[in-house]
Amino acid sequence: MITLHEVYEQGSEAVKAAVRSFGARHPVAGTDPDAEPDWKKAEQHFTHLIEVIMGASAFALPRTADIVRRAEREAVGFLLAVDGPAGYRCPICVKQQGSTR
Repeated sequence: MITLHEVYEQGSEAVKAAVRSFGARHPVAGTDPDAEPDWKKAEQHFTHLIEVIMGASAFALPRTADIVRRAEREAVGFLLAVDGPAGYRCPICVKQQGSTR
């Protein structure tokens, strides 16, 4: 499965900006808002996002390369779609925060 870092390295300037924006939505807890994002957490959430997009097919069928590639493309499309909105939060973070309440 493609990593967030690989998406950044292989992507256009718009994709790179979207990856940086996604990373910024994962601040290191208790640090200055201008500090470097928690890239490990952002990477995990990007991978989880791909798995969510694959959905039931990821569990019902063997992980064929086509299913994974399609989910990866959709995940990158998602990053691009949410790059601009102010106040946007990572859906994986929101889901995890909701389950801990």
